[in-house]
Amino acid sequence: MSASSTAGVAPASPQLRRTGGAKRVLPGFGLTLGYTVLYLSVIVLIPLSALLFKTSTLSWDQFWNAVTAPRVLASYRLTFGASLIAALVNVVFGLLVAWVLVRYTFPFKKIVDALVDLPFALPTAVAGISLTALLAGNGWIGQYLEPHGIQLAFKPAGIVVALIFIGLPFVVRTVQPVLEDAEKELEEAATCLGATRWQTFTRVILPSIAPALLTGFAMAFARAIGEYGSVIFIAGNMPMVSEITPLIIIGKLEQYDYAGATAVAVVMLVISFVLLLVINALQAWQRRHTGAPA
Repeated sequence: MSASSTAGVAPASPQLRRTGGAKRVLPGFGLTLGYTVLYLSVIVLIPLSALLFKTSTLSWDQFWNAVTAPRVLASYRLTFGASLIAALVNVVFGLLVAWVLVRYTFPFKKIVDALVDLPFALPTAVAGISLTALLAGNGWIGQYLEPHGIQLAFKPAGIVVALIFIGLPFVVRTVQPVLEDAEKELEEAATCLGATRWQTFTRVILPSIAPALLTGFAMAFARAIGEYGSVIFIAGNMPMVSEITPLIIIGKLEQYDYAGATAVAVVMLVISFVLLLVINALQAWQRRHTGAPA
């Protein structure tokens, strides 16, 4: 190229060369990182630090007695057991709902799609009252179940129903975009090669959506563990039977036992964090073996 052809072209500035030839829309790395750390500190780290600081005022014996009392242990079993059952149910039926919304066209589809988000917008207390009115012995549904010996309201089964209700959107909204982006040509190719529907699902579809299913399961499970508003109305709150751990914490706070409440909360926090780490490790392992994008 001649000198005359390049005479009118100004050399790129060092800043443009560092940013790949175009200015960044957001500020630089240092400023955005500072805002990120500050925001996370105010929203997450400082409250958790206060939780740990208050718990540290207890001796080890006091802490152990607070978190291993029979009533507290029973609440752990109920909270984590009901949350696990609800999350597993939501994985199955959330996948079915997402599949129908993605693969089929039917009347009032947009209304059904909007109803999936109802548990997000509905106050949890309203959800609890509504489910109790439906499932109680004199409710619209409970009056037909109770004569057959099926009791849902004021029992652990009612807690599972409430947790299924509030956790379903997490699975549906996580799996739905993955199904929309899935390549139908792979399914058609599997069918042309003689694969059955079950083989097509287990060997073609399921591996591609497994990371999204695990993510939806983790989100539904985490939400169910900390759920309070929709559960207290339908649970009955009977000690050793239908009393969830968040209610134990609220009870200790009402008795001004702040250190005992934070001790139980710390146990819940640690268990939830470990479970989420395990689920994230499973997701990473699944991505490596299926080649799914991170």
